[in-house]
Amino acid sequence: MTTLYLVLPCYNEEAVLPETARRLDLVMAHLLRENRISEESRVVFVDDGSRDATWPIICRLHEENKLFEGLKLTRNRGHQNALLAGLLTVKDRCDATISMDADLQDDPAAIYAFLDAFEAGNEIVYGVRSDRSSDTFFKRFTAEGYYKLLDAMGVEVVFNHADCRLMSSRALNLLAEYEETSLFLRGMVPQIGLKHTTITYPRQERYAGESKYPLSKMLKLAFDGITSFSMKPLKLLRLFAILLLAAGLLLLLIGLVISLFGGFVSPLVWLFGGLSLLVSVVEFSLWLMGEYIGRTYQEVKKRPRFFIEEDLGKQD
Repeated sequence: MTTLYLVLPCYNEEAVLPETARRLDLVMAHLLRENRISEESRVVFVDDGSRDATWPIICRLHEENKLFEGLKLTRNRGHQNALLAGLLTVKDRCDATISMDADLQDDPAAIYAFLDAFEAGNEIVYGVRSDRSSDTFFKRFTAEGYYKLLDAMGVEVVFNHADCRLMSSRALNLLAEYEETSLFLRGMVPQIGLKHTTITYPRQERYAGESKYPLSKMLKLAFDGITSFSMKPLKLLRLFAILLLAAGLLLLLIGLVISLFGGFVSPLVWLFGGLSLLVSVVEFSLWLMGEYIGRTYQEVKKRPRFFIEEDLGKQD
C-alpha cells in the first residue's frame, strides 16, 4: 500500500477550508477502505502566514481527525515557498505526495487518477486542465499566453499545468537538491527527468474566497521562470545588435555607392548609419557582459548537474 501525503498551501482560506477538509476526508477514507493507501497517509495544510482564521481552523481539524496535519510558516512567503516547505517536510514520511490548491479548483476526485498513474510506475504525474471553457476570454487569453511565453523563452513547462502534481519520495529527494531561493517549481520539476505522465481533469471555479493569483502575480511568476531557467533574453539582445549592425552597414554602403556615382547623400544617412554602428557596438558589449554574468548566475545557483535514475553496479 502507498503512504500518500496531500500537501495544500493555504493563504487566507478560512472560507473554504472546512469544505476542502470534508471532501478530502471522503476521498482518503474511500482509498483506505480499498487498501490503496496506508493508515499513515495524511493531509497537510501549509499556512502561508494567513491573516484570517486559517491556522485555528487547521488546528481544530487536526484535533478532530488525525488525518489532518498542519504546517505554519513564520510569515507569508508566497505560494511556491509554502508548497516547497510542505513537500520537503513530508518527503521522508511518505511514498508519494500530491500537491493541490486548497480552494477546490483542483478536483479531489483526480486523486484516484494520480494514484493509478503512480501505481503504473510513474514517479511524477502532472495534473493538466482539460479545458478552459469556464474562464472568461481575458483569463483564458492571459493564461494560455503565459505558457506560450515561457515556451518561447525556452523554459520547459507542461502546458496548462499549474502546481497540482504527484511526486514520488525519490522525486522529492531530488527536488531537495535544488538550492535556489527564486522558486519556479513548474520549471524545476520537469528538469528532474524521472518517468512521468499527465492526467487531465476539469478545473473548477473557487468554492469560496478570492483568487490569490491575480494577473500581477502571474506576470511575476512568469518573470521568475524566464530569469531562472532561460538565457534567451540575452540571445535576443545579441540578435538586436546584429540587426542594428546590418542596418548601419547597409546605410553607409548605400551612401558610399551614391557618392561614388556623383549623387547627393543626405547627412542624415551618414548620421543614422554611424549611430547604428555605434549602438550595435554598445549592444554587443552588453550582450557579451550579459553572457559572462549569466554564466556566473547559473553557477551561483549550484543546481545539481545530473540525476542518476538507476545504478546497476550498486545492485550487485
